Amino acid sequence: MPATPALRRTFAVLAALPLLALAACGYGSQAKENTEQAIAGAAKVDGLDSVKIGYFGNLTHATALVGRHEGLFQKELGGTTAEYATFNAGPSEIEALNSGSIDIGWIGPSPAINGYLKSGGKNLRIVSGSASGGVKLVVNPEKIKSLKDVKGKKIATPQLGNTQDVAFLNWASEQGWKVDAESGQGDVSVVRTDNKITPDAYRSGSIDGAWVPEPTASKLVAEGGKVLLDEADLWPDKKFVITNVIVSQSFLKEHPDVVEAVLRASVKTNKWIDANPDKAKAAANAQLEADTGKPLPADVLDPAWRSIQVTDDPLAATLNTQAKHAVEAGLLQQQDLAGIYDLAPLNRVLKGEGEPEADDAGLGAKS
Repeated sequence: MPATPALRRTFAVLAALPLLALAACGYGSQAKENTEQAIAGAAKVDGLDSVKIGYFGNLTHATALVGRHEGLFQKELGGTTAEYATFNAGPSEIEALNSGSIDIGWIGPSPAINGYLKSGGKNLRIVSGSASGGVKLVVNPEKIKSLKDVKGKKIATPQLGNTQDVAFLNWASEQGWKVDAESGQGDVSVVRTDNKITPDAYRSGSIDGAWVPEPTASKLVAEGGKVLLDEADLWPDKKFVITNVIVSQSFLKEHPDVVEAVLRASVKTNKWIDANPDKAKAAANAQLEADTGKPLPADVLDPAWRSIQVTDDPLAATLNTQAKHAVEAGLLQQQDLAGIYDLAPLNRVLKGEGEPEADDAGLGAKS
Protein backbone atom coordinates (compact mmCIF):
# COMPACT_ATOMS: atom_id res chain seq x y z
CA MET A 1 0.00 0.00 0.00
CA PRO A 2 1.23 3.48 -0.69
CA ALA A 3 2.21 5.46 2.30
CA THR A 4 2.65 9.22 2.16
CA PRO A 5 1.14 12.32 3.94
CA ALA A 6 2.13 15.05 6.22
CA LEU A 7 1.11 16.61 9.50
CA ARG A 8 1.63 19.02 12.23
CA ARG A 9 -0.84 19.30 14.98
CA THR A 10 -2.00 21.01 18.01
CA PHE A 11 -4.72 21.05 20.57
CA ALA A 12 -6.22 21.12 23.99
CA VAL A 13 -9.74 20.13 24.84
CA LEU A 14 -11.86 22.80 26.45
CA ALA A 15 -12.42 21.86 30.05
CA ALA A 16 -16.16 21.85 29.51
CA LEU A 17 -15.96 19.37 26.67
CA PRO A 18 -16.05 15.79 27.98
CA LEU A 19 -14.05 12.91 26.61
CA LEU A 20 -17.28 11.38 25.37
CA ALA A 21 -17.73 14.27 22.98
CA LEU A 22 -14.75 13.24 20.90
CA ALA A 23 -15.65 9.68 19.97
CA ALA A 24 -14.98 8.90 16.35
CA CYS A 25 -18.13 6.96 15.61
CA GLY A 26 -20.32 6.75 18.68
CA TYR A 27 -22.13 3.44 18.97
CA GLY A 28 -22.27 3.02 22.76
CA SER A 29 -19.53 1.86 25.07
CA GLN A 30 -19.57 -1.84 25.77
CA ALA A 31 -16.95 -4.27 24.50
CA LYS A 32 -17.01 -7.93 23.57
CA GLU A 33 -13.94 -10.07 24.10
CA ASN A 34 -12.71 -13.04 22.12
CA THR A 35 -9.50 -15.02 21.91
CA GLU A 36 -7.92 -16.85 18.98
CA GLN A 37 -5.77 -19.94 19.20
CA ALA A 38 -2.02 -19.39 19.04
CA ILE A 39 -0.28 -21.35 16.29
CA ALA A 40 0.83 -24.65 17.78
CA GLY A 41 4.60 -25.02 17.96
CA ALA A 42 5.26 -21.43 16.85
CA ALA A 43 7.52 -19.17 18.87
CA LYS A 44 6.02 -16.41 20.98
CA VAL A 45 6.88 -12.93 19.74
CA ASP A 46 8.93 -11.14 22.41
CA GLY A 47 8.13 -14.16 24.58
CA LEU A 48 4.66 -12.68 25.13
CA ASP A 49 1.71 -14.98 25.80
CA SER A 50 -0.94 -12.72 24.27
CA VAL A 51 -1.65 -9.30 22.78
CA LYS A 52 -5.00 -7.57 23.27
CA ILE A 53 -6.36 -5.90 20.13
CA GLY A 54 -9.35 -3.54 20.02
CA TYR A 55 -11.52 -2.33 17.16
CA PHE A 56 -15.09 -1.28 16.30
CA GLY A 57 -17.66 -3.53 14.67
CA ASN A 58 -17.76 -0.99 11.86
CA LEU A 59 -16.77 -1.05 8.17
CA THR A 60 -14.34 1.85 8.64
CA HIS A 61 -12.34 -0.67 10.69
CA ALA A 62 -12.17 -3.02 7.70
CA THR A 63 -8.50 -3.87 8.23
CA ALA A 64 -9.18 -5.24 11.70
CA LEU A 65 -12.34 -7.05 10.60
CA VAL A 66 -10.72 -8.73 7.61
CA GLY A 67 -7.38 -9.38 9.28
CA ARG A 68 -9.10 -11.12 12.15
CA HIS A 69 -11.50 -13.12 10.00
CA GLU A 70 -8.73 -14.34 7.70
CA GLY A 71 -6.38 -15.16 10.60
CA LEU A 72 -3.70 -12.78 9.34
CA PHE A 73 -2.98 -11.25 12.74
CA GLN A 74 -2.59 -14.62 14.38
CA LYS A 75 -0.37 -15.80 11.54
CA GLU A 76 2.11 -12.97 12.19
CA LEU A 77 1.88 -13.40 15.96
CA GLY A 78 2.65 -17.13 15.83
CA GLY A 79 2.73 -18.49 19.37
CA THR A 80 1.50 -15.22 20.86
CA THR A 81 -2.27 -15.38 21.17
CA ALA A 82 -4.37 -12.62 19.56
CA GLU A 83 -7.11 -11.56 21.97
CA TYR A 84 -9.81 -9.24 20.64
CA ALA A 85 -12.23 -6.75 22.13
CA THR A 86 -14.84 -4.94 20.03
CA PHE A 87 -16.02 -1.49 21.01
CA ASN A 88 -18.92 0.80 20.17
CA ALA A 89 -17.32 4.17 20.95
CA GLY A 90 -13.94 5.84 21.05
CA PRO A 91 -13.92 6.88 24.72
CA SER A 92 -14.43 3.31 25.93
CA GLU A 93 -11.56 2.10 23.77
CA ILE A 94 -9.28 4.85 25.11
CA GLU A 95 -10.29 3.87 28.65
CA ALA A 96 -9.45 0.26 27.84
CA LEU A 97 -6.05 1.28 26.48
CA ASN A 98 -5.34 3.40 29.55
CA SER A 99 -6.30 0.57 31.91
CA GLY A 100 -4.31 -2.07 30.03
CA SER A 101 -7.44 -3.95 28.94
CA ILE A 102 -6.16 -3.61 25.36
CA ASP A 103 -2.63 -3.00 24.06
CA ILE A 104 -3.26 -1.85 20.52
CA GLY A 105 -6.39 -0.73 18.70
CA TRP A 106 -8.13 0.68 15.64
CA ILE A 107 -9.81 4.02 16.36
CA GLY A 108 -10.93 7.28 14.79
CA PRO A 109 -8.86 10.48 14.82
CA SER A 110 -10.81 12.54 17.39
CA PRO A 111 -10.67 10.06 20.29
CA ALA A 112 -7.00 9.37 19.53
CA ILE A 113 -6.19 13.06 19.70
CA ASN A 114 -8.36 13.66 22.75
CA GLY A 115 -6.94 10.65 24.57
CA TYR A 116 -3.40 11.82 23.85
CA LEU A 117 -4.10 15.32 25.12
CA LYS A 118 -6.00 14.20 28.20
CA SER A 119 -2.96 12.20 29.29
CA GLY A 120 -0.53 15.03 28.63
CA GLY A 121 0.89 13.06 25.71
CA LYS A 122 1.81 10.06 27.83
CA ASN A 123 -0.69 7.29 27.07
CA LEU A 124 -0.65 6.43 23.36
CA ARG A 125 1.02 6.75 19.99
CA ILE A 126 -0.55 6.59 16.55
CA VAL A 127 1.52 3.93 14.79
CA SER A 128 -0.29 3.54 11.47
CA GLY A 129 -3.16 4.62 9.32
CA SER A 130 -5.92 2.19 8.41
CA ALA A 131 -8.73 3.79 6.41
CA SER A 132 -9.76 6.88 4.50
CA GLY A 133 -13.17 8.13 3.45
CA GLY A 134 -16.55 6.61 4.13
CA VAL A 135 -18.35 9.77 5.32
CA LYS A 136 -21.32 11.35 3.55
CA LEU A 137 -24.03 13.97 3.89
CA VAL A 138 -27.27 12.09 3.21
CA VAL A 139 -30.53 14.04 3.05
CA ASN A 140 -34.26 13.67 2.54
CA PRO A 141 -34.60 14.50 -1.19
CA GLU A 142 -38.13 15.81 -0.68
CA LYS A 143 -36.90 18.48 1.74
CA ILE A 144 -33.37 19.15 0.48
CA LYS A 145 -32.67 19.29 -3.24
CA SER A 146 -29.41 21.27 -3.27
CA LEU A 147 -26.60 22.21 -0.90
CA LYS A 148 -28.11 25.64 -0.23
CA ASP A 149 -31.33 23.94 0.91
CA VAL A 150 -29.46 22.54 3.94
CA LYS A 151 -29.79 25.97 5.59
CA GLY A 152 -32.62 25.95 8.11
CA LYS A 153 -32.81 22.16 8.24
CA LYS A 154 -32.09 19.61 11.00
CA ILE A 155 -28.91 17.64 10.28
CA ALA A 156 -27.67 14.81 12.49
CA THR A 157 -24.05 14.18 13.43
CA PRO A 158 -22.93 11.29 15.66
CA GLN A 159 -21.76 13.22 18.72
CA LEU A 160 -20.77 16.67 19.94
CA GLY A 161 -17.20 17.33 18.85
CA ASN A 162 -16.71 14.00 17.12
CA THR A 163 -14.90 13.74 13.78
CA GLN A 164 -18.04 14.08 11.65
CA ASP A 165 -19.54 16.79 13.87
CA VAL A 166 -16.45 18.95 13.42
CA ALA A 167 -16.45 18.31 9.67
CA PHE A 168 -20.08 19.39 9.32
CA LEU A 169 -19.62 22.50 11.48
CA ASN A 170 -16.63 23.47 9.34
CA TRP A 171 -18.54 22.90 6.11
CA ALA A 172 -21.50 24.95 7.38
CA SER A 173 -19.14 27.77 8.31
CA GLU A 174 -17.67 27.69 4.81
CA GLN A 175 -21.21 28.23 3.45
CA GLY A 176 -21.37 31.43 5.51
CA TRP A 177 -23.81 29.99 8.03
CA LYS A 178 -23.50 30.59 11.76
CA VAL A 179 -24.01 27.72 14.20
CA ASP A 180 -23.29 27.65 17.93
CA ALA A 181 -21.07 24.59 18.24
CA GLU A 182 -22.08 23.65 21.78
CA SER A 183 -25.86 23.89 21.36
CA GLY A 184 -25.99 23.05 17.66
CA GLN A 185 -28.42 25.93 17.10
CA GLY A 186 -28.15 28.50 14.32
CA ASP A 187 -28.64 28.75 10.59
CA VAL A 188 -28.61 24.95 10.60
CA SER A 189 -29.79 22.81 13.52
CA VAL A 190 -27.16 20.20 14.37
CA VAL A 191 -28.83 17.23 16.07
CA ARG A 192 -26.31 14.99 17.85
CA THR A 193 -27.68 11.48 17.36
CA ASP A 194 -26.16 8.08 18.05
CA ASN A 195 -25.43 6.42 14.69
CA LYS A 196 -27.38 3.31 15.58
CA ILE A 197 -30.62 5.30 15.94
CA THR A 198 -30.03 7.84 13.15
CA PRO A 199 -31.92 5.72 10.55
CA ASP A 200 -34.95 5.64 12.90
CA ALA A 201 -34.72 9.40 13.40
CA TYR A 202 -34.59 9.87 9.63
CA ARG A 203 -37.53 7.54 9.10
CA SER A 204 -39.63 9.42 11.67
CA GLY A 205 -38.85 12.79 10.11
CA SER A 206 -37.17 14.20 13.23
CA ILE A 207 -34.06 14.94 11.14
CA ASP A 208 -33.79 16.08 7.53
CA GLY A 209 -30.41 14.54 6.89
CA ALA A 210 -27.14 13.44 8.48
CA TRP A 211 -23.37 13.83 8.10
CA VAL A 212 -22.33 10.32 9.07
CA PRO A 213 -19.79 7.52 8.49
CA GLU A 214 -20.45 4.20 6.83
CA PRO A 215 -22.43 2.05 7.08
CA THR A 216 -24.90 4.57 8.60
CA ALA A 217 -24.81 6.68 5.43
CA SER A 218 -25.78 3.72 3.25
CA LYS A 219 -28.47 2.70 5.74
CA LEU A 220 -30.03 6.13 5.24
CA VAL A 221 -29.85 5.73 1.47
CA ALA A 222 -31.65 2.39 1.86
CA GLU A 223 -34.37 4.35 3.70
CA GLY A 224 -34.80 6.63 0.70
CA GLY A 225 -32.15 9.22 1.46
CA LYS A 226 -29.92 10.81 -1.18
CA VAL A 227 -26.17 11.39 -0.96
CA LEU A 228 -25.85 15.14 -1.33
CA LEU A 229 -22.12 15.31 -0.59
CA ASP A 230 -19.29 12.84 -0.16
CA GLU A 231 -16.78 14.30 2.32
CA ALA A 232 -13.94 12.84 0.27
CA ASP A 233 -14.71 15.45 -2.39
CA LEU A 234 -13.68 18.18 0.06
CA TRP A 235 -10.14 16.82 0.58
CA PRO A 236 -6.99 16.90 -1.57
CA ASP A 237 -6.73 13.67 -3.55
CA LYS A 238 -10.09 12.74 -1.96
CA LYS A 239 -8.26 11.26 1.05
CA PHE A 240 -8.71 11.95 4.76
CA VAL A 241 -8.09 9.84 7.82
CA ILE A 242 -11.08 8.06 9.32
CA THR A 243 -9.27 5.26 11.20
CA ASN A 244 -5.82 5.04 12.81
CA VAL A 245 -3.96 2.34 14.71
CA ILE A 246 -2.93 3.33 18.24
CA VAL A 247 -0.83 1.57 20.85
CA SER A 248 -0.09 2.07 24.51
CA GLN A 249 3.26 3.82 24.88
CA SER A 250 4.31 1.40 27.62
CA PHE A 251 3.41 -1.61 25.46
CA LEU A 252 5.29 -0.16 22.49
CA LYS A 253 8.37 0.35 24.63
CA GLU A 254 8.23 -3.11 26.25
CA HIS A 255 7.11 -5.18 23.24
CA PRO A 256 8.17 -3.47 20.00
CA ASP A 257 8.39 -6.77 18.09
CA VAL A 258 4.76 -7.57 18.91
CA VAL A 259 3.66 -4.13 17.70
CA GLU A 260 5.66 -4.65 14.52
CA ALA A 261 4.05 -8.09 14.03
CA VAL A 262 0.57 -6.60 14.33
CA LEU A 263 1.49 -3.82 11.89
CA ARG A 264 2.96 -6.36 9.48
CA ALA A 265 -0.37 -8.17 9.59
CA SER A 266 -2.19 -4.87 9.04
CA VAL A 267 -0.09 -4.03 5.97
CA LYS A 268 -0.53 -7.53 4.54
CA THR A 269 -4.27 -7.39 5.23
CA ASN A 270 -4.60 -4.10 3.36
CA LYS A 271 -2.71 -5.57 0.41
CA TRP A 272 -5.03 -8.58 0.44
CA ILE A 273 -8.10 -6.33 0.60
CA ASP A 274 -6.89 -4.36 -2.42
CA ALA A 275 -6.14 -7.54 -4.36
CA ASN A 276 -9.36 -9.33 -3.38
CA PRO A 277 -12.06 -6.68 -2.86
CA ASP A 278 -15.06 -9.01 -3.13
CA LYS A 279 -13.60 -11.67 -0.86
CA ALA A 280 -12.52 -8.96 1.58
CA LYS A 281 -15.97 -7.43 1.61
CA ALA A 282 -17.47 -10.82 2.40
CA ALA A 283 -14.88 -11.43 5.11
CA ALA A 284 -15.58 -8.05 6.72
CA ASN A 285 -19.31 -8.71 6.70
CA ALA A 286 -18.85 -12.19 8.14
CA GLN A 287 -16.79 -10.76 11.00
CA LEU A 288 -19.41 -8.05 11.53
CA GLU A 289 -22.01 -10.78 11.84
CA ALA A 290 -19.85 -12.61 14.37
CA ASP A 291 -19.30 -9.40 16.35
CA THR A 292 -22.75 -7.79 16.18
CA GLY A 293 -25.12 -10.68 15.57
CA LYS A 294 -26.15 -9.84 12.02
CA PRO A 295 -24.51 -9.02 8.69
CA LEU A 296 -25.19 -5.92 6.61
CA PRO A 297 -27.63 -6.39 3.72
CA ALA A 298 -26.20 -6.04 0.23
CA ASP A 299 -27.92 -2.69 -0.45
CA VAL A 300 -26.03 -1.24 2.53
CA LEU A 301 -22.80 -3.24 2.36
CA ASP A 302 -21.97 -2.68 -1.30
CA PRO A 303 -22.08 1.15 -1.47
CA ALA A 304 -20.52 1.48 1.99
CA TRP A 305 -17.61 -0.77 1.04
CA ARG A 306 -16.96 1.17 -2.18
CA SER A 307 -16.58 4.45 -0.32
CA ILE A 308 -13.90 3.26 2.12
CA GLN A 309 -10.24 2.99 1.14
CA VAL A 310 -7.85 1.05 3.32
CA THR A 311 -4.43 2.64 3.71
CA ASP A 312 -1.31 2.19 5.81
CA ASP A 313 -0.66 5.91 5.50
CA PRO A 314 -1.84 7.82 8.61
CA LEU A 315 -2.67 10.81 6.37
CA ALA A 316 -1.17 13.05 9.01
CA ALA A 317 -1.80 16.28 7.10
CA THR A 318 -5.54 15.65 7.12
CA LEU A 319 -5.49 14.93 10.84
CA ASN A 320 -3.85 18.33 11.25
CA THR A 321 -6.58 19.96 9.20
CA GLN A 322 -9.29 18.24 11.22
CA ALA A 323 -7.71 19.64 14.37
CA LYS A 324 -7.67 23.13 12.87
CA HIS A 325 -11.36 22.83 12.05
CA ALA A 326 -12.14 21.85 15.65
CA VAL A 327 -10.21 24.88 16.91
CA GLU A 328 -12.04 27.17 14.48
CA ALA A 329 -15.38 25.72 15.58
CA GLY A 330 -14.55 26.66 19.17
CA LEU A 331 -14.53 23.09 20.41
CA LEU A 332 -10.78 22.95 20.96
CA GLN A 333 -8.00 25.39 21.66
CA GLN A 334 -4.64 24.92 20.08
CA GLN A 335 -1.89 22.97 21.82
CA ASP A 336 1.20 21.13 20.67
CA LEU A 337 0.57 17.56 19.47
CA ALA A 338 4.21 16.77 18.75
CA GLY A 339 4.94 13.17 19.64
CA ILE A 340 1.51 11.72 18.86
CA TYR A 341 3.02 9.61 16.06
CA ASP A 342 5.65 6.88 16.13
CA LEU A 343 5.82 5.48 12.62
CA ALA A 344 9.20 3.76 12.99
CA PRO A 345 7.69 0.25 13.37
CA LEU A 346 5.36 0.82 10.41
CA ASN A 347 8.15 2.14 8.23
CA ARG A 348 10.29 -0.90 8.98
CA VAL A 349 7.39 -3.07 7.84
CA LEU A 350 6.76 -0.96 4.73
CA LYS A 351 10.43 -1.07 3.81
CA GLY A 352 10.35 -4.86 4.14
CA GLU A 353 7.34 -4.95 1.82
CA GLY A 354 9.04 -2.70 -0.72
CA GLU A 355 6.66 0.20 -0.06
CA PRO A 356 7.46 3.89 0.51
CA GLU A 357 7.65 5.12 4.07
CA ALA A 358 4.83 6.99 5.80
CA ASP A 359 5.22 10.61 6.90
CA ASP A 360 4.36 11.94 10.37
CA ALA A 361 4.52 15.60 9.26
CA GLY A 362 6.85 16.53 12.07
CA LEU A 363 4.65 15.14 14.83
CA GLY A 364 6.73 12.05 15.50
CA ALA A 365 7.99 10.99 18.91
CA LYS A 366 11.55 12.02 19.62
CA SER A 367 13.90 9.10 20.22
